[in-house]
Amino acid sequence: MKTLYSFTLKSYIGPFFATFCISIFVLLMQFLWVYVDDLVGKGLSWIILGKFLFYVSVTLVPMGLPLAILLSSLMTFGNLAENYELVAMKSAGLSLSKIMMPLTITSVLISATAFYFSNVELPKANLKMQSMLFDITHSKPSINIKEGIFYNGINGYSIRVGRKSKDGKLLKDVVIYDHTTMQGNNKVAFADSGKMEISENNMMIITLYNGYRYEDMLNDVNQQRTRPLMRDRFKEEIIRLDLSDFKMNKTDEGLFKNNYQMLNISQLKEALDSMKIKAKNKGAETALQVNNNYFSRFTQYNMAADSLKTKAIASDYYATIPLVDKVRVLETATNIARSVKTYAETTKEEQEQVQQTTRRFEVEYHKKFTLSIACLILFFIGAPLGAIIRKGGLGMPAVVSIVFFLIFYIISIMGEKLVKEGKLPAYEGMWLAPAILLPIGIFLTYKATADSALFDSDTYFTRIKKLFTKQSKNSVTS
Repeated sequence: MKTLYSFTLKSYIGPFFATFCISIFVLLMQFLWVYVDDLVGKGLSWIILGKFLFYVSVTLVPMGLPLAILLSSLMTFGNLAENYELVAMKSAGLSLSKIMMPLTITSVLISATAFYFSNVELPKANLKMQSMLFDITHSKPSINIKEGIFYNGINGYSIRVGRKSKDGKLLKDVVIYDHTTMQGNNKVAFADSGKMEISENNMMIITLYNGYRYEDMLNDVNQQRTRPLMRDRFKEEIIRLDLSDFKMNKTDEGLFKNNYQMLNISQLKEALDSMKIKAKNKGAETALQVNNNYFSRFTQYNMAADSLKTKAIASDYYATIPLVDKVRVLETATNIARSVKTYAETTKEEQEQVQQTTRRFEVEYHKKFTLSIACLILFFIGAPLGAIIRKGGLGMPAVVSIVFFLIFYIISIMGEKLVKEGKLPAYEGMWLAPAILLPIGIFLTYKATADSALFDSDTYFTRIKKLFTKQSKNSVTS
């Protein structure tokens, strides 16, 4: 039995790691396709780019892991059934549940690991990835001076190069406009040749050879009126440009740590409790605000009504007051009603925003659990399917796995969207996909245990043929 279990595990581990790596790679390519414009041309080092892609890959595990479990379990039992190894095991007196036992235990361990990962490691990876993505997207593109085109990427300067060497260091026919004084094109330098270098302290040093420098003298009022021109010829001139803006600055990760994707279960629960208490206090504060600041302004009229109770009942008070007071009462009531309406609308928008934030936190809270359950359910879909289909490799198993995974993914996205829109409670929307796929897994496991030819077309054709034969016999007899 140990040899059999070892053989089954070895047949499963290889496809699992292979499909997991392929899934993460495909999802990573999809991510890069979306953010390619933000990554290209920023002059990122291989170390920074490697760290960023590593954190992105970690954040993609919740999508790649269930797909890998589904595909690898289907491939494993499909290979065993296709090579008649599964038949040999059953003929030796082993049931499908016993054959699946080592992989079931393995899937439970993977699910437990996935829960730990989702609760502990995933928030850290999300924090690192989001902070690096913010830094990369907000950093300037690297310097790319093209021949014959003015480059305006450096603040205060416009540079044109006629030709440059392959390494980009030697320049020919150089023109540099200096706009640092914010007075237009009053400073310009022309040179026959030049040399461009980047220093260690993040400075660009441009050395110009054999050129002229022109400058409009606009330092005082008289010069601004007469606009004298100064021309200076040089054999060598050095221009230093600050490139600190092109360096990717590291943002404090504390700015992102309160995001719902960066919190574990205990932190999410604490945040949800705080938001619920805040919403409750806000409701009480709103009621008190309306009562104290608006309705109390009618007190003076209520007191007047009390003093006139001997002359008229309260309902006839409005008819007893003078015309001038009637107009004032109507204007006051109108202004108070408008103020109350504006305050209520503002408060409603604030409460809706708080509710949206609360729903996002609730979605993330339930995601910590649904990942583990999804891994188990998809295993109990993939393993029986492999035994029923009896096809291994990446052909039919890959197609079937993608279909079931898309069903799971679409239902999950729909449930999450309904929760965020407030149409479903979080526990219903986030557990919708597991609740739908669990009966399917139980049904497939039952069919595989009973050796049912669920996907055998010949079986269905035979049943249909028997049905028509039976109907024809009945018609002849009648």
